Amino acid sequence: MNSSRHFNNMLRNVSRTRPLRHSSLTSSLNPGPSRLLLQNHRYLSSNSGYDLTLKNLKIGSHTRVIFQGFTGKQATANARESLEWGTNILGGVTPGREGEHLGLPVFPTVHKAVQVLKPDATGIYVAAHQAAGAIEEAVEAEVPLIVAVAEHISLHDILRIHSILKTQSKCRLVGANSPGIISAVGKCRIGFQPLPCFESGRIGIVARSGTLSYETAASTLRSGLGQSMCIGVGGDILPGTSLKEGLQILVEDEDTEGIALIGEIGGEAEIEAADWIREYRATTKNPKPIAALVAGVNAVPGRIMGHAGAFALPGEPSALDKIEALKVAGTAIVNHPSRFGPVLKSMLDGVAPTGSDIASPTNTSQRRGIHTIARRPIPPQQAVYHPPRGRTRSIYLPPNTALDLLRQRGIPISKDPSAGPQKLLAVTIDRSTKTPCIIASPTSDASQAAKFDFTCISTPAISQHLNLDPKSTTPLQALLTTLAALFTSKEAFLLETHITTAPTGTIHVSAAHLGFDDAAFRSCGRQADIHTLPRNEDPAEVEAARHGIVYIKIEGQGNIGTLVNGAGLAMNTVDALADAGGRAANFLDTGGKATSETVKRSFEVILTDPRVKCIFVNIFGGLTRGDMIAEGVILAFRDLQMAVPVVVRIRGTNEKEGQRIIAESGLPLFAFDDFDEAAAKAIELANKGL
Repeated sequence: MNSSRHFNNMLRNVSRTRPLRHSSLTSSLNPGPSRLLLQNHRYLSSNSGYDLTLKNLKIGSHTRVIFQGFTGKQATANARESLEWGTNILGGVTPGREGEHLGLPVFPTVHKAVQVLKPDATGIYVAAHQAAGAIEEAVEAEVPLIVAVAEHISLHDILRIHSILKTQSKCRLVGANSPGIISAVGKCRIGFQPLPCFESGRIGIVARSGTLSYETAASTLRSGLGQSMCIGVGGDILPGTSLKEGLQILVEDEDTEGIALIGEIGGEAEIEAADWIREYRATTKNPKPIAALVAGVNAVPGRIMGHAGAFALPGEPSALDKIEALKVAGTAIVNHPSRFGPVLKSMLDGVAPTGSDIASPTNTSQRRGIHTIARRPIPPQQAVYHPPRGRTRSIYLPPNTALDLLRQRGIPISKDPSAGPQKLLAVTIDRSTKTPCIIASPTSDASQAAKFDFTCISTPAISQHLNLDPKSTTPLQALLTTLAALFTSKEAFLLETHITTAPTGTIHVSAAHLGFDDAAFRSCGRQADIHTLPRNEDPAEVEAARHGIVYIKIEGQGNIGTLVNGAGLAMNTVDALADAGGRAANFLDTGGKATSETVKRSFEVILTDPRVKCIFVNIFGGLTRGDMIAEGVILAFRDLQMAVPVVVRIRGTNEKEGQRIIAESGLPLFAFDDFDEAAAKAIELANKGL
């Protein structure tokens, strides 16, 4: 079979949908590598009937809920809280078990639970390596709403789940890596949102970040607004529900009068939401006011900022692009979640929000042209990925290692500087269609880059866009075939190459940036050969990762160390400090929960950077109590005999007690609940230490 026919057959194969398996969760907990080979991937480009499931997000007091992984520690604690709050939990599923738990029935399979209990929704509380199988089992049982909270689910497992979802019209997925969905009006929680932040009210929230959504909820509570519903779409690379879809539900919800939208770097969800908002405002007589925040303006290029999906692939817009699009669409932009309450209250009262940290809506019909077309112009500054020094969720191979990997697969390699102009060719993910795609540019700086659908664009079209001589068509097809096979078999998220052509038509790769999904190895034990390859890593980042901490050094003149719980809040802290005139030296996410031990470890890693003259601890006590954090800060400060001053901003659960503990410690610690005051103090202390 020639290269052209082989490549086209491969594209046809991956477009066919694999039928749903009819098996219990126990048979799908540990999918082997064979399930992820090219012939078993079925990538579809259209959503078919999946859009019909959007209505399933309308939860409330009527919603009948089950838990998968019901008898586990996390599910048990969550179920107790949710039951006390009023959630209508009927029972749950634990493979191989039957009986009762928390006075509710336990079933061995979702199918059996659905037969008996007839639930409207399921919350999945299982480990990442089990989660894809659990989602698939819920889809097979046709549970209308599936909420997946686990993070570090393999990207290629999620690709498979999306291909299944597109073949049906019964089930809607929220997540993965989601805090869940909660109706404050209907007292229904499917997830792990901190309940003290939520009270029946007027504001709907749709967010990629859990911690930012919690602080937004608390802000609306302080402003006397409360919340109607909060949809946590999650920080995954390919979430099952988008920001736009969350907006669609909230504008139709009669209890929702205003909306807070929380986005971040990575993907085009915010751009798509902005497009939808513009159309909504143009066609609605009295549109609901919408305020928005986008975290990651100061994110480190080429790094994954805590959340699995918090990074920009080639061609994706920046945080500033997203902010501008949302502003043009008619939203008010805030730079910190504590401002959502006052801003939305002003908008509901018919008063335009004001302040140096608030951008009012721009009334204009300007349209952006960077999305929803098959061949899309790509901003040059976004085109080339630079491999990071460390790793969090995913890994990049060093340049020479990447070239060696391609050479082993028969791809011609040449670093000859006289070989002629370089062109860009990459296989990556299209987050809008939730499928792989091909990026091609006739220049190395991607000034003319275009995106091609992986499953239906013919190789001649790519060859033509690259301005290749006809005799290079066959070598191009061979290269694409090899890259596509590597992408699938080794669970990559980005295979970016720079290519040159010889007079004979031969195509050589002169440079490569190859990124692979770390979750496949960490959660499922797959791809060990890739993950044992040598790579450049920062020792401080590696040490932090050993303790579940994501630490990323920010190059430049930063002198404020940051310690934050939650990736979205950590990105926003860096951004808001910059807006206040400060310079963060690092991004640090302790995770959704911060403990005394993680605080101490975080201090240790931050202090490895001699630039740091002050540490800013910004904790929102949603899942973590403020008093416990305060005690952890004091213990760490004393144990490490720190000479660097520490500013602690504690909000949320037990915030007053935490502030009191800090204030009475007798140590050079400064406690605040207001972000602006805390940031000003941190900047003052850091500049004094210069």
